[in-house]
Amino acid sequence: MSANKSTNEFGKVAVLMGGSSAEREVSLMSGSGVLKALQSKGVDAHAFDPAERDVSELKRKGFKRCFIALHGRFGEDGTVQGALELLGIPYTGSGVMASSISIDKVMTKRVWLAEGLPTPKYVLLRRGSFTREQVRTVPDDLNLPLIVKPAREGSSIGVAKVKGYSEMAEAVNQAAALDADVLCEQFISGDEVTCPVLGTGDEARALPVIRIVAPEGNYDYQNKYFTDDTKYLVPCGLPEGEEQAIQEIVLKAYRVLGCRGWGRLDVMIDGTTRKPYLLEINTSPGMTGHSLVPMSARAAGISYEDLCVQLLASATLDQQKGAERK
Repeated sequence: MSANKSTNEFGKVAVLMGGSSAEREVSLMSGSGVLKALQSKGVDAHAFDPAERDVSELKRKGFKRCFIALHGRFGEDGTVQGALELLGIPYTGSGVMASSISIDKVMTKRVWLAEGLPTPKYVLLRRGSFTREQVRTVPDDLNLPLIVKPAREGSSIGVAKVKGYSEMAEAVNQAAALDADVLCEQFISGDEVTCPVLGTGDEARALPVIRIVAPEGNYDYQNKYFTDDTKYLVPCGLPEGEEQAIQEIVLKAYRVLGCRGWGRLDVMIDGTTRKPYLLEINTSPGMTGHSLVPMSARAAGISYEDLCVQLLASATLDQQKGAERK
C-alpha cells in the first residue's frame, strides 16, 4: 500500500494513547511515536486520550479508524474494543474476547494448558479469600524462587521474585493491592525471549525472536523503559532450530486465543532442558524507543513508520470478521 493510497483510504485516524491504567506513562510514549510515524506517512492522524475525552467523541468528530496505543486496563482488556464495536469504528489489534482473555494471565494459561501448550505451573490467590497459611505454603507447590504478580497488569508492574518463605506475604500483598487475583508462578531459570506476531489466523507470521539480557536477570519496569543497561539480542543467537521452534509455539499460542492484527509473546527457555515456557501475551505492545516489536520488525526489514501503517491497515471490527466468515 502506497503512502498516498493509505492516506486516502484511512480517513481521519485517532491514535488512542494515555488512558487511566498504571501504564499511562508508557502509553503516552508509545502513542506519540505512532502519531509522528503516521503523520510522516501522510495519514490524517490525531492524538486522543480516553482519560480526558469521552470515546463517543470519536464518532462525533468523524474519526474513521483507531490505532490503539493504550496499554493495560481500559485499553488492552476488551473494554475500549467493545466501545469501538458499538461505535462501528475499526481498530487495530485483537477483538473484545481475545483482548479480555489475553490481559488476564490466569485465563490465558487456562486456554494454553487446554490446548497442550507449555506454561509454568501456577497457584491463583484471590484477594480476600486466601489465608496466611495458603500464602505460606505456595512455595511447597512451586518451589523457590518463584514469581508473584497481579493477574491483569503489564510492564512488570507489581511483579516480585520471591527467594524465601519470609518474602511471600509482602509480595502477595503488593500484587493484591493492584489486582483482586494474584498469580504465583513457577520460576523458570534460563533464557528470556520475546517474539512478536503480525497478522491474523493462517496469515499470521512470527517476527524474529529477541533475547533479553537484563542486569542481574531483573527485567523490571525501570529496565524496560528507562535505562540502557538491558541488552536486546536480535539475531537472538539461540542454538540452531530453537528460534524456529519458539516461533511455531508462539504462533499457535496467538491463534488459539483468537488474537488478530499483532501481539508479542514472552517466553522463558529452561536453561537445563531447553524447553520453552509461555509466560504471557501482549495484545497492544509498546511502541516506545525501547520497545521490542519495532526492534524485531526492523530486523525483518520493516521500518517503524511502515510497521505503523501496516498495523493501521489491519484495523477491523469483530462484526466485520464475523461477516467475512459467513
